[in-house]
Amino acid sequence: MKLYADRIPTAVRQLITDILVILWVYAWVRAGLWVNDMVEKLAVPGARLESAGGGIADNLTDAGGKVGGVPLVGDQLVKPFEGAASAARSLAEAGRQTQAAVDTMAWVVALIAVALPLALVLFGWLPLRLRWMRRAAVASAVRDQPAGRDLLALRALAGQPLNRLAKLGPDIAQSWRNGDAAAVDALAELELRRLGLRSRRP
Repeated sequence: MKLYADRIPTAVRQLITDILVILWVYAWVRAGLWVNDMVEKLAVPGARLESAGGGIADNLTDAGGKVGGVPLVGDQLVKPFEGAASAARSLAEAGRQTQAAVDTMAWVVALIAVALPLALVLFGWLPLRLRWMRRAAVASAVRDQPAGRDLLALRALAGQPLNRLAKLGPDIAQSWRNGDAAAVDALAELELRRLGLRSRRP
């Protein structure tokens, strides 16, 4: 698998990785929204309770108003209706509080579901991506300068796998020490390819 991956240009690998990370983030955001929707359904009984309690309270208040118009005993008859309406309003308030609690829980659960995948992206992939971008930017700035190409060659000697260095010849290190321009260019090109860059030299 590694040998096959090595044949893919670095720029292409970076592009594929970026696309996969974007899809990964999108999938988990969608999952978080789905979890939010599922938990929000728990608020349906609270909404029904609020609606029923509010309706009962309004009806009892209307009935109490009508009963209160009865001569002599109206004030006495209206008190039970007022008490029942107050109890119905308490039920409606309990329904509103239930909905608020479920809404908060839905967002907390959704954020927890998304937090770990996003943390992997922010603290795992993103620092590596930024480090590669900085290295590529520096290499791009010095690749056409003689001293810069020498530095790239040195970097290749220090960091490239031995099998890749061996493909440049058994005496590549000695040739570099001797200032062989062809060896320096070959090593610099090897390092540039690792960073997904190409030399602008003809």
